[in-house]
Amino acid sequence: MMKKGFHLRDIILLALIGIIFGVIYFAAAFVYNGLTLLLTPVGYGPLANDITMGIWCMAGPLAGFMFHLPGASFLGEFLGATVEMFLGDQWGAANLISGVVQGAGTELGFTLTGYRIYNWLTVVLVTVATTIVTFAWDWFRNGYSQFAVHMLVVMIIVRFVSIFLFAGVLNKLIINMLTRAHVIRR
Repeated sequence: MMKKGFHLRDIILLALIGIIFGVIYFAAAFVYNGLTLLLTPVGYGPLANDITMGIWCMAGPLAGFMFHLPGASFLGEFLGATVEMFLGDQWGAANLISGVVQGAGTELGFTLTGYRIYNWLTVVLVTVATTIVTFAWDWFRNGYSQFAVHMLVVMIIVRFVSIFLFAGVLNKLIINMLTRAHVIRR
């Protein structure tokens, strides 16, 4: 029988994903700041955001692959951003907007498969959707329209690779390990 909604166990696991990744996101801000300091003198400071974007988009795909339910990916990402905000990171309440945008991007990737396919195709679709949605948001929020075309090309390629490696490949490997350990059922 197909499960049609979240059960108590799912809600607890989703909350744990949000807490764990909120802490990871908080720590990633230090990596982001360090990269910004290193890259700014050579003119690539804004690239730090794209390099670390994959880390900040991990909770959503992990939740989507774990629960196979519409909304799981969005909730995982939003809860992670909420925890990051409550830990007192540098972006404050703007994290909630980022959580919505990143969650919408990851959710769109799962929507494209109709929530029926959970393989490497889904990893690629989630990566592409998240890259496009988050890049479009940063285009307006961070003024990406002011950058030269070559810089924009580098930024979107780096963002895609970051999201693919962290939110895609790493998450898929985590899911495979959790499945083999019978932590999650298929």
